[in-house]
Amino acid sequence: MHLYAENLAARRGEDLIFSNVSFNLAGGDALVLTGRNGSGKSTLLRVVAGLLRQEKGRVVFTDSKGESDHPAGEASHYLGHRNAMKSELTVVENLAFWKTFLGDMAGGLGLDVDETAEAVGLAGITHLPFGYLSAGQQRRIAFAKLLVAYRPIWILDEPTAALDAGAERLFVDLITAHQKNGGIVLAATHQPLGLENVQEMRMTGFAGMSAGVWG
Repeated sequence: MHLYAENLAARRGEDLIFSNVSFNLAGGDALVLTGRNGSGKSTLLRVVAGLLRQEKGRVVFTDSKGESDHPAGEASHYLGHRNAMKSELTVVENLAFWKTFLGDMAGGLGLDVDETAEAVGLAGITHLPFGYLSAGQQRRIAFAKLLVAYRPIWILDEPTAALDAGAERLFVDLITAHQKNGGIVLAATHQPLGLENVQEMRMTGFAGMSAGVWG
């Protein structure tokens, strides 16, 4: 399994925010993007996830058979700054929707809803509306969405935001387990995650464009 990007460039409005970004990740690898706010980390994640169109370059995913039938975005879970949950629905209803809507890609199986809630330490509150939960609890349930349907690539934008130290450790353990199962992780963060088999890319955004570098 591989995820690779070749000479990616992207714009924000009329301005080129980064160019000539390339990477190559195999199963079990992680790439962590660092850099100040506005440096292009989130933009790069969204390009890889297929949510934004790149100015140039390409992103290619090949599965364990060496085939590239699926765009990288279809093989990915994307966890952004928003949790992608309906406030008025219960935790169970939200997770059940995502499990049915996404389904599993070939190569793995998602957990059932009760198992995912237990995995993020919130098995006892799944009957509550999502909007009743604290910010930290909501972030945990948003992370549980990654577990209900199998995707080989996890794209994570500040995944530990709004979490206490115990929840951070739990999330890092889940991300590490995904890697050990052959998954690929692409994450943007302001703080170390303590992952294994990790590469780091420092994004510079507009500040690096005059020199033709991305960090």
